Amino acid sequence: MAGVDVAPRFGEELKDAFKPVNAWVANGISWLDDIQQFYRDYSQLEKEYSIRLYALAKRYFDKKAKKSSTLSVGDTPTMTPGSLESASVTTWTTQLTALENSAAEHERLSSDLIQNVAGPLKALSAQCEEIRKQHAEYAVKLEKEKDASLAELKKVKGGYDGICQEVEARRKKVDSATDYGKQKAQNAYHQQLSDMRNVKNTYVIAINVTNKQKEKYYHEYVPELLDNLQDLSQTRTAKLNEIWSAAAQLEASMLTRNVAHYRHAEQEITRNNPILDSAMFITHNNQNWQELPDMVFEPSPIWHDDGNIVVDEAAKIFLKNLLGKSKSQLKELKQEVDKKRREVEGLKRKRESVRAGRDKSDEVELVRTILAMQDELHQIDHRRLTAEIETSTIVSAVGDVSLGARNHTFKPQTFKIPTNCDLCGDRIWGLSAKGFDCKDCGFTCHSKCELKVPAKCPGEQSKEEKKRLKAERQEAAHVSHAPSNGGPPEGVSELPALSRSNTMNSLSSGYAASAHRSVSGAGGLKPPVDEEAPDTGSGLAKPTITSRPSTLTKRNRIVAPPPAAYITELPGQPEPKAGAPELPARSEHKSNGSFAKAKPSEPKGRMVYPYKANGEGEITVDEGKDVIILEPDDGSGWMRVRHGFSEGLVPASYVEAIPTSSAPTSPATIDRPSSTYSNSSASLGGNSTKKKGPVVAPKRGAKKLKYVEAIYEYEARSDAEWSMSEGEKFVLVNKDAGDGWADVEKGGVVKSVPANYIQDVS
Repeated sequence: MAGVDVAPRFGEELKDAFKPVNAWVANGISWLDDIQQFYRDYSQLEKEYSIRLYALAKRYFDKKAKKSSTLSVGDTPTMTPGSLESASVTTWTTQLTALENSAAEHERLSSDLIQNVAGPLKALSAQCEEIRKQHAEYAVKLEKEKDASLAELKKVKGGYDGICQEVEARRKKVDSATDYGKQKAQNAYHQQLSDMRNVKNTYVIAINVTNKQKEKYYHEYVPELLDNLQDLSQTRTAKLNEIWSAAAQLEASMLTRNVAHYRHAEQEITRNNPILDSAMFITHNNQNWQELPDMVFEPSPIWHDDGNIVVDEAAKIFLKNLLGKSKSQLKELKQEVDKKRREVEGLKRKRESVRAGRDKSDEVELVRTILAMQDELHQIDHRRLTAEIETSTIVSAVGDVSLGARNHTFKPQTFKIPTNCDLCGDRIWGLSAKGFDCKDCGFTCHSKCELKVPAKCPGEQSKEEKKRLKAERQEAAHVSHAPSNGGPPEGVSELPALSRSNTMNSLSSGYAASAHRSVSGAGGLKPPVDEEAPDTGSGLAKPTITSRPSTLTKRNRIVAPPPAAYITELPGQPEPKAGAPELPARSEHKSNGSFAKAKPSEPKGRMVYPYKANGEGEITVDEGKDVIILEPDDGSGWMRVRHGFSEGLVPASYVEAIPTSSAPTSPATIDRPSSTYSNSSASLGGNSTKKKGPVVAPKRGAKKLKYVEAIYEYEARSDAEWSMSEGEKFVLVNKDAGDGWADVEKGGVVKSVPANYIQDVS
């Protein structure tokens, strides 16, 4: 702020400016109220702040009290610490104490602001305002005196003007008076003139008095009043400065005391050596410890064996592959371990430099990086240790059998087309069939079979040689895994014989396809021979039941298929051979269900099983009864027939067609096709004397046959697959269930084809 050489005075500089000066001084005095309110609000904030600081300190003192023991010596110390606290907890106590002291200082400041700042401001404001009002009253008094002097002068001037008029009137009377009264008029005139002169002198004197009073008013009384207001304003400012200084001193004192509290807390922080906490924890948690004993071989409770490594020929193949794999990894893993260990040591040295102040890097991030590097080192060293122990264990047991081995160069492979394992012969299954493929000779195997493959790779082969080797390996795999007695694989009770005589119901269930695939996957095993059931006397051959082990709990049902004569070939296929029965045309019938005799051209049939109606539109027909076929099976498993005066639906598999070109035959002369395998537990095949139809009738409204055609050529790789040429058509049995294969039928045989090699046809 610039200094002033000569102090200006309102009385000299400002003329007749009482009103603006008075208003300005009044504003300055009212401003004191605003400043006073500011310090009161400030005091309230300090009070609230101190309360919050007290509450914060108390809350964390309580938390510290609850966690003090856990933070100092852990959850389960072997020796209780009593009232002792770790160095870090003690330092934290110092920080909270400093916070409490700071809260006390803020509370003190709040009280001092009210007492030493806001209170004096209020008193100063009231005092200054009272003095200002006195000056205002005095200014009003001076102004009234000035106005009274002017009014008195004006009154004297009025008297002077009046007496002058009277003198003039007396003079006129003298001029007009007669000789007799002229003297008297003159005497009156002279007397009036003398009075006029006295009044004039009074007027002149009044003018001088008024002018002097005016001069005093404007050059003495008002300037003095303005100077007094100026002094009042400056006094107010000086007092305000004193109060402001007191407020600043209060804050400075509070901050100084706070700095002292936190300086003490800072000194305590420097004494908190990180090793002290660790030392206290060790002291209170030191206990006797015994290392876990080494693991030993524990024989199975159901297979008694010793802990020696098996070294037969099959085991040696596995050990040789495992040894070659471990030895090939060991050298590279050792180099990686050494490299990672050097990197970890370098980071630890950098962390020490950060602690010593020689490096400005973030120590927390360094700890994070060290942990990540140690994790990588642990993973690599774990693999190295595994490979090293595997190598030493195998060499100590069977020697270095990897010398001279011709290992396959296997690489992981996801097979998009059906592929069999060259070792076990089984299909490599899965949503994404994953296995291994030798990039030299083309040997394919499961992941589980990789280490079982003999290390006899012939080296890099051409495409034709790979195909030849593939065929030889598949043949060898099937031969080596085929059961010696020709029975089903272990755990399988029986395998069904699949034929073209399956009904739509049985085909759509998927049993046929899955069963056939199981046969192929097991190395081309043939199903067991069926045993004939004894004749029931009706002349018909009863569906047969395959034998099964007595210990198997699975129950199989017998499904009677329809006659082969009613299984139509695919659209576009060659005409049936000579002698095959023709499909009869659909007969017309009355809608009211009245009986009509069969025409010679109407197809006829005979019930081979009794059927009892179970729903609307069905009829009940006993076994051996002849019926007229009104609507043959359209693929849904049902046909409409007429028997006597009734017509309705019966399962197509319950009716056997009677050729129109020959005389009706008795049930005894009809050859029934063999029954198909089913996984349902609804019934058991047995030697019952009562003839029963299929346990499960076809579903009403079943889907019709669907056809597919090949859009690419495909060569079968096993007996469970069809070879296809582009455009060839099949009956669709099961769509892709997620494994990339579909089951199709041709010529009464169901096999699998790649699902993406076929498309639906209408």
